[in-house]
Amino acid sequence: MATQMKAPPSDKKEIVDIKYPYADLVKRTSPGGRYIDAPSDEESPWVPFGDNAAIKHIAFDVRQNLFSNILWVKSPGVIGTHFHRGTILMVCLEGSVRYLEYDWVATPHGVILETPGESHTLVTEHADGVKLFGWMQGPIDFFDGDGKYVETTDVFWFMNHYETYCRENGLPINEKLYL
Repeated sequence: MATQMKAPPSDKKEIVDIKYPYADLVKRTSPGGRYIDAPSDEESPWVPFGDNAAIKHIAFDVRQNLFSNILWVKSPGVIGTHFHRGTILMVCLEGSVRYLEYDWVATPHGVILETPGESHTLVTEHADGVKLFGWMQGPIDFFDGDGKYVETTDVFWFMNHYETYCRENGLPINEKLYL
Protein backbone atom coordinates (compact mmCIF):
# COMPACT_ATOMS: atom_id res chain seq x y z
CA MET A 1 0.00 0.00 0.00
CA ALA A 2 1.34 3.42 -0.98
CA THR A 3 1.83 6.03 1.68
CA GLN A 4 1.02 9.66 1.17
CA MET A 5 4.10 11.87 0.88
CA LYS A 6 3.98 14.58 3.54
CA ALA A 7 7.20 16.39 2.59
CA PRO A 8 9.99 15.99 0.05
CA PRO A 9 11.79 12.73 0.88
CA SER A 10 15.34 14.11 0.82
CA ASP A 11 17.05 17.06 2.40
CA LYS A 12 20.42 16.22 0.83
CA LYS A 13 21.91 19.36 -0.69
CA GLU A 14 23.64 17.72 -3.64
CA ILE A 15 22.81 16.46 -7.10
CA VAL A 16 21.44 12.92 -7.02
CA ASP A 17 22.01 10.78 -10.10
CA ILE A 18 18.57 9.63 -11.22
CA LYS A 19 18.63 6.50 -13.38
CA TYR A 20 16.29 7.43 -16.22
CA PRO A 21 16.46 4.98 -19.15
CA TYR A 22 16.05 7.72 -21.77
CA ALA A 23 18.52 10.22 -20.28
CA ASP A 24 20.75 10.11 -23.37
CA LEU A 25 17.81 10.91 -25.66
CA VAL A 26 16.78 13.78 -23.43
CA LYS A 27 20.33 15.15 -23.35
CA ARG A 28 20.65 14.89 -27.14
CA THR A 29 17.25 16.30 -28.15
CA SER A 30 15.89 18.53 -25.38
CA PRO A 31 16.61 22.25 -25.29
CA GLY A 32 16.83 21.73 -21.52
CA GLY A 33 15.58 23.73 -18.63
CA ARG A 34 16.77 27.28 -18.46
CA TYR A 35 16.61 30.51 -16.61
CA ILE A 36 15.42 33.43 -18.71
CA ASP A 37 17.02 36.56 -17.37
CA ALA A 38 15.14 39.66 -18.45
CA PRO A 39 15.26 41.99 -15.45
CA SER A 40 16.05 45.11 -17.41
CA ASP A 41 14.26 46.90 -20.20
CA GLU A 42 17.26 46.31 -22.45
CA GLU A 43 17.09 42.53 -22.05
CA SER A 44 13.34 42.64 -22.63
CA PRO A 45 11.94 46.11 -23.30
CA TRP A 46 8.36 47.21 -22.83
CA VAL A 47 7.08 47.11 -26.41
CA PRO A 48 4.03 49.31 -27.13
CA PHE A 49 0.79 47.38 -27.70
CA GLY A 50 -1.69 50.10 -28.62
CA ASP A 51 -1.87 53.52 -27.00
CA ASN A 52 -2.24 52.45 -23.35
CA ALA A 53 -0.51 49.09 -23.16
CA ALA A 54 2.90 47.47 -23.51
CA ILE A 55 4.28 43.95 -23.57
CA LYS A 56 7.49 42.65 -21.98
CA HIS A 57 8.27 39.49 -23.95
CA ILE A 58 9.57 36.60 -21.84
CA ALA A 59 9.71 33.50 -24.08
CA PHE A 60 8.97 32.22 -27.59
CA ASP A 61 8.57 28.51 -28.44
CA VAL A 62 7.88 27.99 -32.15
CA ARG A 63 7.61 24.20 -31.74
CA GLN A 64 4.43 24.54 -29.70
CA ASN A 65 3.23 28.02 -30.72
CA LEU A 66 3.78 29.07 -27.09
CA PHE A 67 4.69 32.56 -25.98
CA SER A 68 5.04 34.21 -22.62
CA ASN A 69 4.95 37.85 -21.67
CA ILE A 70 3.85 40.45 -19.19
CA LEU A 71 0.99 42.57 -20.47
CA TRP A 72 0.85 46.02 -18.89
CA VAL A 73 -2.27 48.10 -19.38
CA LYS A 74 -0.95 51.34 -17.90
CA SER A 75 -4.21 52.94 -16.70
CA PRO A 76 -7.92 52.21 -16.99
CA GLY A 77 -8.48 50.77 -20.44
CA VAL A 78 -9.46 47.92 -22.73
CA ILE A 79 -7.76 45.22 -24.77
CA GLY A 80 -10.41 44.65 -27.43
CA THR A 81 -12.41 41.53 -28.05
CA HIS A 82 -10.25 38.57 -28.93
CA PHE A 83 -10.92 34.89 -29.64
CA HIS A 84 -8.62 32.15 -28.33
CA ARG A 85 -7.68 29.11 -30.38
CA GLY A 86 -5.36 27.84 -27.64
CA THR A 87 -5.07 27.83 -23.86
CA ILE A 88 -3.99 30.89 -21.90
CA LEU A 89 -2.85 30.92 -18.27
CA MET A 90 -2.24 34.31 -16.66
CA VAL A 91 -1.35 35.55 -13.20
CA CYS A 92 -2.37 39.03 -12.10
CA LEU A 93 0.78 40.72 -10.80
CA GLU A 94 -0.48 44.24 -10.08
CA GLY A 95 -3.74 46.15 -10.30
CA SER A 96 -6.93 44.39 -11.33
CA VAL A 97 -8.68 43.23 -14.47
CA ARG A 98 -11.94 41.70 -15.57
CA TYR A 99 -13.58 40.43 -18.72
CA LEU A 100 -16.89 41.87 -19.80
CA GLU A 101 -18.04 38.30 -20.44
CA TYR A 102 -17.62 37.22 -16.77
CA ASP A 103 -18.66 38.44 -13.34
CA TRP A 104 -15.27 38.16 -11.56
CA VAL A 105 -12.39 40.61 -11.09
CA ALA A 106 -8.80 39.29 -11.02
CA THR A 107 -6.53 40.84 -8.40
CA PRO A 108 -2.83 40.24 -7.53
CA HIS A 109 -1.90 36.57 -7.23
CA GLY A 110 -5.15 35.49 -8.89
CA VAL A 111 -4.94 33.07 -11.81
CA ILE A 112 -6.92 33.43 -15.04
CA LEU A 113 -7.50 30.43 -17.31
CA GLU A 114 -8.77 30.99 -20.82
CA THR A 115 -9.71 27.99 -22.94
CA PRO A 116 -9.89 27.53 -26.73
CA GLY A 117 -13.10 28.61 -28.40
CA GLU A 118 -13.86 31.55 -26.11
CA SER A 119 -13.81 35.26 -26.80
CA HIS A 120 -13.01 37.91 -24.22
CA THR A 121 -12.92 41.66 -23.81
CA LEU A 122 -10.28 42.58 -21.21
CA VAL A 123 -10.99 45.68 -19.11
CA THR A 124 -9.10 47.29 -16.26
CA GLU A 125 -10.74 50.01 -14.24
CA HIS A 126 -7.92 50.15 -11.69
CA ALA A 127 -6.28 53.60 -11.42
CA ASP A 128 -2.86 52.00 -12.06
CA GLY A 129 -4.12 49.60 -14.72
CA VAL A 130 -2.93 45.98 -14.57
CA LYS A 131 0.12 43.80 -15.14
CA LEU A 132 -0.55 40.20 -16.17
CA PHE A 133 2.08 37.48 -16.57
CA GLY A 134 0.89 34.97 -19.15
CA TRP A 135 1.73 31.71 -20.91
CA MET A 136 -0.24 31.58 -24.14
CA GLN A 137 -0.60 28.84 -26.71
CA GLY A 138 -1.93 29.12 -30.21
CA PRO A 139 -3.42 31.90 -32.26
CA ILE A 140 -5.48 34.76 -30.86
CA ASP A 141 -7.88 36.46 -33.29
CA PHE A 142 -8.65 40.15 -32.64
CA PHE A 143 -11.87 41.90 -33.68
CA ASP A 144 -12.98 45.52 -33.86
CA GLY A 145 -15.96 47.02 -32.02
CA ASP A 146 -18.32 45.78 -34.76
CA GLY A 147 -17.10 42.19 -34.54
CA LYS A 148 -15.10 42.39 -37.76
CA TYR A 149 -11.87 40.40 -37.88
CA VAL A 150 -8.73 42.58 -37.60
CA GLU A 151 -5.67 40.36 -37.10
CA THR A 152 -4.36 37.05 -35.77
CA THR A 153 -1.47 36.97 -33.33
CA ASP A 154 0.61 33.88 -32.59
CA VAL A 155 4.19 33.09 -31.57
CA PHE A 156 5.53 34.48 -34.86
CA TRP A 157 3.52 37.69 -34.54
CA PHE A 158 4.88 38.20 -31.01
CA MET A 159 8.46 37.44 -32.14
CA ASN A 160 8.09 39.99 -34.92
CA HIS A 161 6.58 42.49 -32.45
CA TYR A 162 9.64 42.12 -30.22
CA GLU A 163 12.33 41.99 -32.92
CA THR A 164 10.93 44.93 -34.91
CA TYR A 165 10.90 47.11 -31.79
CA CYS A 166 14.45 46.09 -30.89
CA ARG A 167 15.76 46.84 -34.40
CA GLU A 168 13.96 50.20 -34.56
CA ASN A 169 15.39 51.21 -31.17
CA GLY A 170 18.94 49.86 -31.54
CA LEU A 171 18.45 47.18 -28.88
CA PRO A 172 20.03 43.73 -29.07
CA ILE A 173 17.79 40.70 -29.62
CA ASN A 174 17.89 38.57 -26.44
CA GLU A 175 18.47 35.01 -27.73
CA LYS A 176 17.61 33.61 -24.26
CA LEU A 177 13.94 34.35 -25.01
CA TYR A 178 13.87 31.70 -27.79
CA LEU A 179 13.20 28.25 -26.36
